[in-house]
Amino acid sequence: MPNFRPKYISFDCYGTLTRFRMTEMATAFMADRVAAENLPTFCKDWSAYRLDQVLGPWEPYQEIIRNSLRRTCKRWGVEYREADADAVYNAVPTWGPHEDVPGGLSKIGDKIPLVILSNAMNDQIHHNVGMLGAPFHAVYTAQMAQAYKPRMQAFEYMFDQLGAKPEEMMHVSSSFRYDQNTATDLHFGCRVFVGRGHEPSNAFYRDVEIPHIGALPAVVGL
Repeated sequence: MPNFRPKYISFDCYGTLTRFRMTEMATAFMADRVAAENLPTFCKDWSAYRLDQVLGPWEPYQEIIRNSLRRTCKRWGVEYREADADAVYNAVPTWGPHEDVPGGLSKIGDKIPLVILSNAMNDQIHHNVGMLGAPFHAVYTAQMAQAYKPRMQAFEYMFDQLGAKPEEMMHVSSSFRYDQNTATDLHFGCRVFVGRGHEPSNAFYRDVEIPHIGALPAVVGL
């Protein structure tokens, strides 16, 4: 679906635009409790528990991190330390963008309004957005919507705030589990998958696949 010109382009932030460093941090702080060869599996399990946690009743993101890490440690039979979870939460606002992001977004931002829909708290996200190198029309968080992606409620909050229909919009993400599956169910006009390597591609749940944000301008004919 080349050269689709949406009314708005919505983005996932962490992982797609901002480097997501939870695995990197967990690999370091769990090294004294989990054998080195098992750390990748531990981190994968923690990722799965985070997804499961956001599908439950609303809770602040700090509790998402705490509870998912607590459950992962219980599964592995290792000590849970709340200080580890809190260190991750406090580090999130310091994470900067992938190298390709500022250049790619700067070619679009003054022509098509850019929007972020993020599983974040209000006091986190604006620090990260400030490092992306482009103006954003709006930034919406799970805290505002009182729901996390992949729940439809999060996306519906964005539609209501923008006064836009999903068919008029393009959604860009590097995650099928959190974004693209729901974007498909909601009938976005175009779904762009950014192949960052942390999830395999799935042709059914994306219209276009790009290797990085630097390739996005061509998708919208810029």
